[in-house]
Amino acid sequence: MSMTDILMTKPMLPSIADALDAHFTLHRLWEAKDPDAYLREIGPRIRGLATGASHGGTGAALLDRLPNMEIIATYGVGYDNVDVTDAARRGIVVTNTPGVLNDEVADLTLGLLIATLRQIPQADRYLREGRWPAAPFPLSPTLRGRRIGIVGLGRIGKAIAKRLEGFGVDIAYHGRSRQHDVAYPYYPTLIGLAEASDVLIAITPGGAGTKHLIDAAVMKALGPDGVLINVARGSVVDEQALIEALRNGTILAAGLDVFEDEPRVPQELIELDNAVLLPHIASASVHTRKAMGQLLVDNLIAWFDGKGPLSPVAETPWRPAGET
Repeated sequence: MSMTDILMTKPMLPSIADALDAHFTLHRLWEAKDPDAYLREIGPRIRGLATGASHGGTGAALLDRLPNMEIIATYGVGYDNVDVTDAARRGIVVTNTPGVLNDEVADLTLGLLIATLRQIPQADRYLREGRWPAAPFPLSPTLRGRRIGIVGLGRIGKAIAKRLEGFGVDIAYHGRSRQHDVAYPYYPTLIGLAEASDVLIAITPGGAGTKHLIDAAVMKALGPDGVLINVARGSVVDEQALIEALRNGTILAAGLDVFEDEPRVPQELIELDNAVLLPHIASASVHTRKAMGQLLVDNLIAWFDGKGPLSPVAETPWRPAGET
C-alpha cells in the first residue's frame, strides 16, 4: 500500500498530508513548476485523488490524464466540484466526509441566524465606533415567534432543526420528497415553504440541480419581514436577486456563509448593512477540520486495503459485496 500513488491537487491541512505521506506516495500538484508536464509524467501511476470543494473542478479534463484512477476522496460534505456522472462512467469511486461536521455546521447556523436577527455584528461596530454614548443601539428584530423553513432536511438540516426546537419556534421543510420519519410539516414546493416562513435556511446540496433554487420569486414569497440564511452553497441563491431584495426591502435581512464566486464577494453585498457575511467557516474549527481530514485519509486507506470506501457518495458505482 505504501507504493500506491496519490495525487493532491492543492494544499490541505498538514495532518492530512502527513497521514497520506505515511501510507502512500503522495504527489503535490501545486508544487510542480509545470503541472501539465508533471501530470504527463505521473498521471498513469496515480490511483487515488485527494481533493475538496475549493480545489477546482475534477472532471474529464483531469481524469483523462489519470487513466488508472480508482477513487476520488473529497474533503467536505459537498462534492459539486466532482463530475460524479463522469466518474461513475469510468468506474471511479467518489467519497466525501459526512457526519463528522454536522454538529459544527448546525452550531454555526444558529449563531449566524441569531447574529443576523439581533444584528450582533452591527451592534459591535456601533460600540467600536464610539456611538453608544450618544444614543442606544436601535432595537432589533427577534427570533421570538418566527416560523423557520429548512431547505434540505438532510443530516445537517436535521441537526439544525433539533437545535431550533429548543428555541420554541415552528419548523417546516422542503426537499425532493417527504420524509416520513420526521414530524415537521412538509411543503412540496419551495414557494409554498417561503410563503409559510419568516426565515429560510438553505442547507441543500449544490450543483446544477439546485443552481439559483432560491430566486427572486422565492424571496418575494418570503416577504419583507423574511430572513434568508445560506450555509449550503453560494450557487443555491441567485446572488444578484438577493442584493436587489435586500436593497429594496423585499426581505428584511440575510446571513451568508457561502457565495457564488468564493472568495470574491460582490461589493454590493459588502456595503449592505442588513447582511451578515462570513468567509465560509461553517465547519472551520480545528477539531472538525481534523476529523474531516482523517475521514478522507481513512477512505483512501480502506479502499487500497481492499475493504471498500467508508463513505461513498450516492452516485458512486461501488456496492458492498452481496448487495445488488
